[in-house]
Formats: sequence, C-alpha cells, structure tokens
Amino acid sequence: MFHIFGLIAPLFGLMLLGYLAGRIAKLPLHGLAWFNFFVIYVALPAMFFKLLSGTSLSEFSGYRFIAITTMATLIIFCFCFFLSAAINQIRDRDPKVGEATIQGFAGAYGNIGYMGPPLVLVAFGPAGIATAAVIFSFDSALHYILAPLLMSLNDQDSREGEVNFPAMFAIIGWKIISHPFILATIAGFTAAAFQFVPPVPIAKIIDLLAGAAAPCALFIMGVTAALRPLKRVPAELFYLVPVKLIVHPLLVYWMLTSLGDFSPILIKTAVLMAALPSATNVFILAEHYGVWQERASSAVVVSTIASVLSLSTVLYFLTVF
Repeated sequence: MFHIFGLIAPLFGLMLLGYLAGRIAKLPLHGLAWFNFFVIYVALPAMFFKLLSGTSLSEFSGYRFIAITTMATLIIFCFCFFLSAAINQIRDRDPKVGEATIQGFAGAYGNIGYMGPPLVLVAFGPAGIATAAVIFSFDSALHYILAPLLMSLNDQDSREGEVNFPAMFAIIGWKIISHPFILATIAGFTAAAFQFVPPVPIAKIIDLLAGAAAPCALFIMGVTAALRPLKRVPAELFYLVPVKLIVHPLLVYWMLTSLGDFSPILIKTAVLMAALPSATNVFILAEHYGVWQERASSAVVVSTIASVLSLSTVLYFLTVF
C-alpha cells in the first residue's frame, strides 16, 4: 500500500504546489488562461501523439470495449441525473433539468484529461495510454452530446424560444471533431498505422511538450482549487462523490469482466479512469449555463481531495488482484 501511495504522491504533490502557489500569490484566476491553453491545445495533445504513435494497433481493443466503458459512464450519468430530478420534484415540485444535468456530470465525468494520462503512465506505463486516449475520446463525445441537448430542455432555455436542433447538432459535431485531444488521438493512431516517425527536430519538440504536460496540468488543478475555495459541502455531495469515486469504477470492473474477455491492462486502465474525481469541466459547464455553479465547484474540490485515499485504494486492488 505504501508503494502505491508513493506512486501517486508526486502527482498530488504537484497539485499541492499549485494550491499553495494560488493561496500565496493570489494572482487573478484569468491569469491561467494562456497556461490552460498551453496544456489543452499544445502539451497534452503532444503527449497523446507521442505515446499513441508508438503503440501497436494490435493493442487497440475495438468497439466492444468502447461500448461497455461508454455505457458505464452513461449509466452513472443517468442515475445521478434522475436521482437529482426526483429529489427536486419532491422538494420543489420542479425537476430542474439543468441542475440535474450538472449533477449527472459531477457523478459521471471524471478528470480524464488532466489527471488521467499522468496517472495511467505512472501506474501502468505507456501500455495503458492508448486505452486512456480512447476512453477520453468517447466519454468526451458523450459529454458534448448530452450537455447541450439536456440544457435545451431546461425551463429557462425553453422559454426563450424553439430550439434549433440542426444548428445544435452541427455545433456538437464540430466540438467533437475539433477537440485537440481527439485530434491528437486520431493523429497518433494514424502515425502508428503507417509507422510514421517525425523528423528529429520535430520529435524533440514533441518530447519537450509531452514532458511538460503532466506537471503543468496538475499544477493548474491545484491553482484552480486555491482560487475557488470550498465554502460549504452541499448535501448532494454525500451521494455524488461516492458514486463517482466508488460506484463508477466498480460498475466498469463488473461490466468488463462480465460482458467480455479483455486483457488485464485494459480492465485496469478503464477502472482507474472511472475512479478519477469530478472534472474541472463540470464547474466550467455549470458556469457557462449559470446553473449550480458554487456546488459544482465544491464537487470538484471535495472529490479531488477524497480521491487521494480512494485512488490509492483502487490502485492497490488493481495491482494485487
């Protein structure tokens, strides 16, 4: 167990450094804009490309694995969504679709972009990165589809007029195919298929960027947590956080072992990705739609803190069994 904690301690240590920097320096949150741009559009895509371009396509598990892992995420989302809607209906006689949508993402959409790749690399090495990239791509696509569709049903949005579904689907499609992580995943698999090796100068640039990806991403998470301090723990987190950190990985493990015959590295990577805390995107989405913002921020902070223990436990069982 101490060995497992030693694996993830440096990652959370980087987040702690970012948190301390945010609390001490007290620079404005908008100062992270270019830092975020560098991580999302440059460094992490470079890391995805570097690792995937050296991956044998025989390691790619195919549509059945994708269907199971994506379905598990959708099941968790639906559970949290309908539970929230039912509670709101009983309490306020209004399901509050927008609020239920954010809670659904808090319970189902993990930090698979910032935390996923660094943690998979530390725990399983490059062998798990192809699986992590595929899970990210399809879970992100699910996120981009569900968010605008469900938010269009929110009472506040519905009163503004009829929804233009063709335009909405066009925006959804563009967001999916233009996401830098997904583009990097496609480029990486294409390079692997054709055994493309970048020229030495370009390869060195990619190496430098890939090396900066994990430290920068984790540092940003810490700074963000410091600049969005936890004011209170909403009652909803008492079921959302356990669902995200415990129920989601257990469901993925059960579905993969019951519905298919997959290699241990695929199962372990998928379970680890499912065990990640709520993504920062949950708060960004809440802020964008003006729904459940403060509590969404609390969900990200609380689940991230709790994941120090839960991820250590998950990794212990994944390495023992």
